[in-house]
Amino acid sequence: MDDNLDFTTGDAGASSTFPMQCSALRKNGYVVLRGRPCRIVEMSTSKTGKHGHAKVHMVGLDIFTSRKYEDICPSTHNVDVPTVKRNDYQLIGITDGYLSLMTDNGEVREDLKVAEGDLGKEIQNRYEAGDDVMITVQHAMNLEAAVAVKLMAKQ
Repeated sequence: MDDNLDFTTGDAGASSTFPMQCSALRKNGYVVLRGRPCRIVEMSTSKTGKHGHAKVHMVGLDIFTSRKYEDICPSTHNVDVPTVKRNDYQLIGITDGYLSLMTDNGEVREDLKVAEGDLGKEIQNRYEAGDDVMITVQHAMNLEAAVAVKLMAKQ
């Protein structure tokens, strides 16, 4: 037995991915393609050939970068599926390119960068206009990013 085991991560043991049979995947579901968490945008299954299994052809878009990935796997094989979580936070500030976000229980987190591209510009513009906005943060495979912005309902 190894005496140098490190148990200091504080992880509850939940994995960032879980296996699923390729034939059980569906369009708009999630899958890991080329090591990246992706949303499936196209799927097709070829018939069984003389050498074995039906093959599933998948096209997915990276959920953080929107980059396109493709893969083909036998329908009976297992593939990794990322555990994807989405949380909404209230935007309370932007400092040096980082978002200041408040959770439902009042805690503040300031470790998330402003999104790139149009989403980042929209967040910046709404903040500068004084709008009360919610930022949707997506988390998968130890990565997280702001993926949406919406106006908060007035009370």
